[in-house]
Amino acid sequence: MRLADFDFELPPDRIALRPVAPRDAARLLVVRKEGELSDRVVRDLPQLLRPGDALVFNDTRVIAARLKGVRERQGGRVAVEATLLERLDAWRWTAFARPGRRLALGDRIEFGEPGDRACLLTSLAAEVAAKGDDGELTLAFELAGPDLDLAIAERGVMPLPPYIASRRPEDERDRIDYQTIYARQDGSVAAPTAGLHFTAELMQALSARGVSLHFVTLHVGAGTFAPVKSEAVLDHHMHAETGQVSAAAAQALNSVRAAGGRIVAVGTTALRLLESAADEAGRLRPFDGETSLFITPGYRFRMADGLVTNFHLPRSTLFMLVSAFSGLTGMRFAYAHAIDAGYRFYSYGDASLLWRAGA
Repeated sequence: MRLADFDFELPPDRIALRPVAPRDAARLLVVRKEGELSDRVVRDLPQLLRPGDALVFNDTRVIAARLKGVRERQGGRVAVEATLLERLDAWRWTAFARPGRRLALGDRIEFGEPGDRACLLTSLAAEVAAKGDDGELTLAFELAGPDLDLAIAERGVMPLPPYIASRRPEDERDRIDYQTIYARQDGSVAAPTAGLHFTAELMQALSARGVSLHFVTLHVGAGTFAPVKSEAVLDHHMHAETGQVSAAAAQALNSVRAAGGRIVAVGTTALRLLESAADEAGRLRPFDGETSLFITPGYRFRMADGLVTNFHLPRSTLFMLVSAFSGLTGMRFAYAHAIDAGYRFYSYGDASLLWRAGA
């Protein structure tokens, strides 16, 4: 497989910069099999699923992971922007920083800007404790534990994807818009965006339809936006992300499958976690650890029958995943239809309901 196999032309005006309101008013493209498409809206989901089916949600919570600050050294000041990636312990995080090359081991960065809403808080500062070959830093903060969490929440902003952040700044609306209504477990630096379409009313309607709702956790890292740089797709390396599937969730979903119900993942993160936790026989096992599962065409799916997901970047690992799930030819056809029909793309865009090829 070559990277060019997953390319397509997307007009810039198809990229959504804000979500629709209410959330479940977003459009939904249903892809049943190659060439069989229907245009619906997200609030139609209860009609599109059967009693006994199960939806699986990722309940991770996005933290305000983008921090702005200043490094001072020998009287010189450099503006720094850091995006937190992974917490290592009570006071250390890995991060991407700009300009990373101008930061040295031992540099102290003071985060927060004069006059911002956190100006009365205790200082939030960190030292560059390590530098990696791939541009990652390790930041050792002067605060730790809950005090550090509070300071990051107050001084940070939502880490919007580059294709939005490059066209407008983050604002207070994003603190609500870029978070699912069921987010519980702090730890992501990117939202599981398929879940952004769900409202309390929609979830109630799904339950009334007899569709069971289940929650797993996969903390989404910045690697979800990492471009594929190798022309040979399988040479790409996926960043590891931490996830959990509880014993109760595994048992419940195995019971759904045994009773003939379909397992529908809400988002590619939920799908990747389910597939990471499933054994060769197609039974879901409790899971607590890291996954770097890279799904490309030819992958044999073990758990997921359906997938609710947004529309993804060309040449991305996410477009490769949906092409594996519903077939590359089918996805090319569906995406061409979505572009022609004016669907909105990416994190704040519209959604699709995909069924597994051959299911």
